[in-house]
Amino acid sequence: MPRGLFADDALPLYERTAAQLLDDLRTAAARPGDRLPSERALVTRYGVSRVTLRAALAQLQSRGIVRPSSSRGWFVAELGRLPDPSAAPTAAAPQIQGFADYAQANGLTATSKVLSATVRPATVSEAEQLRMAPGADLFDLHRLRFLDDLLVVLEHNRLPLTACPALAETDFNTASLYATLRAADPPQLPRVADYSVEARHPTSREIELFEIGDTMPMLVATQLTSNQADRPIELTVQVYRGDRYRFRASITNQV
Repeated sequence: MPRGLFADDALPLYERTAAQLLDDLRTAAARPGDRLPSERALVTRYGVSRVTLRAALAQLQSRGIVRPSSSRGWFVAELGRLPDPSAAPTAAAPQIQGFADYAQANGLTATSKVLSATVRPATVSEAEQLRMAPGADLFDLHRLRFLDDLLVVLEHNRLPLTACPALAETDFNTASLYATLRAADPPQLPRVADYSVEARHPTSREIELFEIGDTMPMLVATQLTSNQADRPIELTVQVYRGDRYRFRASITNQV
């Protein structure tokens, strides 16, 4: 979910790890061709899992800061790609934040109840939005999402299976969708999201699932997310109770 849906600016753990690693490269005056410590050493240094570390490295790779070498580890890429520490800071762009990332950053417990998880052919409309062939394998996931056992959102995720074949074998009652994408080979890092919100009355199914009356307004958020290569990887519809959702954003004129 885009940062700001719950008015919090915390970054996912892998992005914080990438920032720490970048700071260490600056402090060490790293040069092109310098070899990074082993993944095992970096996992120990930053106190993160190997999945989180690899997502952080993939993010830095997408920015041209580091590069992998088969069987030899990771190396610093072009020196010019390292941001100048003396340069004036720029405003941070809004971050795409997964539900589990938000919960972890705020000390909340995220849980899910999978209603259905299937692989099926993509419709023509889905194929157009996700830039895939009509009829190609699509991973289709319906879940109820909870924060500290409180139902917050009914979520419907659709993703091209080719982006991450492990989706079909993952138990999303416990697993994080974005963590699974970041652990893919190659990693799938959410970079840009087209996001819209609209209000409507609840459907009969939503009345039953949320245990609400038919006068409760529902806020429906639709998100099309692209990865670091500008390829669509996720089409998601999230349905919130109107009294359990707030969207905030900063709007700036470009001059």
